[in-house]
Amino acid sequence: MSTRSRYLFALGALLLGLFGLITQVSFAQNPAPDRNSQSGAVLFEDVRIFDGVSNTLSAPSNVLVIGNKIQAIDTRPLPIPADISVTRLNGAGRVLMPGLIDVHTHLFMETSTQEDLIAAATAPERLFQRAQENATGMLMRGFTSVRDLAGPVFELKRAIDRGTVVGPRIWPSGAMISQTSGHGDFREMSDLPRTPTSELSLAERFGVGAIADGVDEVLRRTREQLMMGASQIKLAAGGGVASDNDPLDVSQYTEAELKAAVDAAEDWNTYVAVHAYTPRSIQKSIRAGVKSIEHGQLLDDATARMIAENDVWLSMQPFLDDEDANPYPEGSENRAKQLMVSAGTDNAYNLAKQYNIKTAWGSDNLFNPRGATRQGAKLAKLVRWYTPAEVLKMATSTNAELLALSGSRNPYPGKLGVVQAEALADLLLVNGDPLANIRLIEDPARNFLVIMKDGVIYKNQLS
Repeated sequence: MSTRSRYLFALGALLLGLFGLITQVSFAQNPAPDRNSQSGAVLFEDVRIFDGVSNTLSAPSNVLVIGNKIQAIDTRPLPIPADISVTRLNGAGRVLMPGLIDVHTHLFMETSTQEDLIAAATAPERLFQRAQENATGMLMRGFTSVRDLAGPVFELKRAIDRGTVVGPRIWPSGAMISQTSGHGDFREMSDLPRTPTSELSLAERFGVGAIADGVDEVLRRTREQLMMGASQIKLAAGGGVASDNDPLDVSQYTEAELKAAVDAAEDWNTYVAVHAYTPRSIQKSIRAGVKSIEHGQLLDDATARMIAENDVWLSMQPFLDDEDANPYPEGSENRAKQLMVSAGTDNAYNLAKQYNIKTAWGSDNLFNPRGATRQGAKLAKLVRWYTPAEVLKMATSTNAELLALSGSRNPYPGKLGVVQAEALADLLLVNGDPLANIRLIEDPARNFLVIMKDGVIYKNQLS
């Protein structure tokens, strides 16, 4: 069975689950803590702070959280309002830092292999349970915010927001919009040609991809994702590794089609991100007004300069041919494309540094349950190009800047990615100094003693 066939079978199972079982599946196996049952304030005492911005730690300090925000930070004892009870957490000199942020995830597709997805045809509710478990795992790995860049996560996000699922804040894109034979076209050859009366493919009906050709269709599909709750829009502007019918070198969508999506997103006060590796696809996207390039491993000097001059984001992943590479069969076309991408990673990061490009980080794990558990290890891998302080700033305050690009569509207004007064209280207490030993973030179960999101403690291993 081909990769595409396997994927379609999987989507069939998911489709059944989405429309037939979404209201029946219990999302309450790991219910979120009841904010009303917790103390009115949390006081972190004797902590050294990595604030998400500085290159060094603070002097021993105290941090007061009231509600879902940081109220005050001081090296002196902090006064507690008389009418508020307080939970005191003595850090004993440990490091307090912002929650980590991953700006390229696929919550519904990353922790199941293709075989798992096919097997789930007889029990589609398991796929929703997997998504829930994945969301909970991300938060327990210290990732308090994520941007999901293709997949049906709207209901999962709502479940997390209402407190019936433990998980990170989610900035959803919905379906990835793709041209015919683009990176988001998961159809078989037997589905062609498409006519005005053809049914939508399973991937489209489910919400993984949305096929759109021409300005009018791009406008429609963009507006549909916005209607469903997308905080930003994702388009495929070039060939991809995971897809079967688009070579890596191809450029996808005309500039007019890309601009149509940009215009529709800007009308909703948000932006478009594009999947793109090559100079042609990146340059065309920038001319159309796209604000975030996802991947970019095959860019050249002129393209890097263009990204910098137009103040566009480069959302990169440290794709290398190592243990964290998404699995593809040796000798397959997917594997050949993967090797091309990994061969360009060093050059892309070096160009990003040379031109001082606004660079974000994301994991982009697919069909790889083990890869999902190594989220922190993939982040730590950035020390190949950056200092530990630069890595942690990228995964906190810098990634938060990219999330804020959603403007009015930002589902969680407020200051994120920093430890500052009035910032949202997404905090990690680390058993050690990650600026001195970045590998501490590779083992969150052992090294993240306290995990707080939105002022709520989800993990506390202090004695």
